[in-house]
Amino acid sequence: MTINRAVLSGLFVMAFGLSPAFAQTPAPAPTPEAPPQVIHPMGFFVTSKTPKGSGDLGGLAGADKICQDLAAAVGAGDRTWHAYLSTQATQASPGEDARDRIGSGPWYNAKNILIASNVNDLHGDIRRDSNNIQKRTALRENGDPIKAVGDVPMPPSTIEHDILTGSDSEGRAFPLGLDTTCNNWTSGDDDHKAMLGHADRSGGGVSWNSVHMSRGCSAPTLKATGGVGHLYCFAIR
Repeated sequence: MTINRAVLSGLFVMAFGLSPAFAQTPAPAPTPEAPPQVIHPMGFFVTSKTPKGSGDLGGLAGADKICQDLAAAVGAGDRTWHAYLSTQATQASPGEDARDRIGSGPWYNAKNILIASNVNDLHGDIRRDSNNIQKRTALRENGDPIKAVGDVPMPPSTIEHDILTGSDSEGRAFPLGLDTTCNNWTSGDDDHKAMLGHADRSGGGVSWNSVHMSRGCSAPTLKATGGVGHLYCFAIR
């Protein structure tokens, strides 16, 4: 007598107390793998040092070289780097706006964290404070944090959150007649002044690029108010 296979299957299921729906357990669906993290080249950093620690940077060319040399020291010298600095117009030459010197973005720090997608986001042209420059992200070229407000009890002379910019909050030079650039980054004396930003957005203001004036341009004076002549550096390409 020939027994139908379907009947045998039914008898097997009933004998072992299984319902037909669980007679054959399907294999679990594979877990989708997370997409690999995209590693972006560093395009932004705060300088770990400057040669003089003053407002005398050798002009824009000298400031750009500081950025380029520090980037090269950590293996990022294949990109072109500019300092985020404005200069003021003189009778001999027009001024430059910092925002026009830094390329189009996006910019990532040494830890692969996005700082800003473009120039408009960096300066909050559409929405204020839409960039990501703050205490935990304003890193040096080697990935180390700056000495910021609140790290440890310290006098102002050991804080290093002041950044030379010479710029207003939109990244532009101030009108002719205002002394905001240490004589266009060629003076290290206290007869001149510079506009400063706070890289940690703490202590007397929240602006990353335009919070208060320095009391002078010498290294001791800059240090006494919370800085050592740091610069913001951006890769323009």
